[in-house]
Amino acid sequence: MTRLSVENIDVSYGVRSALRDVSLEVGEAEIVALIGSNGAGKTTTLRAIMGLTPPDKGRITFGGTQISGKAPPAMVAMGITLSPEGRRVFPMMSVEENLQLGAYLKTDKDEIARTMERVYAYFPRLRERRTQMAGSMSGGEQQMLAIGRALMARPKLLLLDEPSLGLAPIRVQEIGKIIEEINREEGISIVLVEQNANMALRLSQRAYVIESGAITLSGSGAELAASEHVRRAYLGG
Repeated sequence: MTRLSVENIDVSYGVRSALRDVSLEVGEAEIVALIGSNGAGKTTTLRAIMGLTPPDKGRITFGGTQISGKAPPAMVAMGITLSPEGRRVFPMMSVEENLQLGAYLKTDKDEIARTMERVYAYFPRLRERRTQMAGSMSGGEQQMLAIGRALMARPKLLLLDEPSLGLAPIRVQEIGKIIEEINREEGISIVLVEQNANMALRLSQRAYVIESGAITLSGSGAELAASEHVRRAYLGG
């Protein structure tokens, strides 16, 4: 069953076109990768889905309901959350305070506590550092916190923008494993935007290549990994 459908959207920043006729689908409990070079339109696609940069034309539906033009808080309330590129934690707040902000639309304190325990189970280092200021943590720990904060809203769809950016290889492997666990154990659909195309295609059931604001290839993660163009352009082959 399709959870998210993006149909023929255009997005522009002033007179500059950023996306042209972009379409993609995300099924229930599916990991979908979006790969491409810097400036290709990956982040803009996530921003359009999240309501941060509404499309000029086209249609976005979530669970069969049209969401094009809705504001980000409405998206969160419907079950869509974004872990943005660059982590963007609140540096002068503790780990636990950052996580609590992710549940700002929730009112059931018991549910919030249970969700926080789930986040700490995925990211034990966050539990160890729960009173530490977020800005004093390593890049990898801040990335864990950004994902954990997005999970606090109990999303049905999680948008991950460059979760491995700037991390050491061992941390990249760790983040990839956690993404798989979250998808498998929580049944959350995930759109994964990644410069690390090897990891993205390995994790995904479905994948899209975006180039100059347009989708140029799509297929399973395995099919795109076997594509001569993808190997040459994105996999170092």
